[in-house]
Amino acid sequence: MSTKQPVFKRADHVSLTVADLEEAITFYTDVMGASLQYRMGPFDAAEIPLMEDGRDWTEAHVNVKGARLEIATLQLTDNLNLELFQYHKPEDVRLTPPRNCDIGSRHVCLEVDDIQNAIAYLVEHGCQAMSGPVTMEEGPCPASKIWYILDPFGHQLELVEYL
Repeated sequence: MSTKQPVFKRADHVSLTVADLEEAITFYTDVMGASLQYRMGPFDAAEIPLMEDGRDWTEAHVNVKGARLEIATLQLTDNLNLELFQYHKPEDVRLTPPRNCDIGSRHVCLEVDDIQNAIAYLVEHGCQAMSGPVTMEEGPCPASKIWYILDPFGHQLELVEYL
């Protein structure tokens, strides 16, 4: 028996893991204009009963055994939420984001109306602009300018201005 393919309706959110949840909330609300939707936690695997199969709650739900974490969700644009995670445990948490070439890496792309202004504004607020913009006027992609930037926490963001 074959299961029917589900209908994937829309993107709901993207997630970033940050070293300091308060700083990330402040940056994304004050600088990027996001609004805080809710916060949860901290959740600590050591304080939650084991699952029926013997795994702890965080291993079963977020694939990180023995975790202590907090979560905040921000509305970043009218069609995209940004979920922020901060892990306080396990002790061997990596404190740097993966590079773009690392498996599991991701970035968020945001459309802007003026890419030069957006880059200047974000640099003034602690971001690091990569070389750019890249202008694409011909080819399979819509005519656009794109520019990559690192947020103050080292996460890569992409800005796009359609021409």
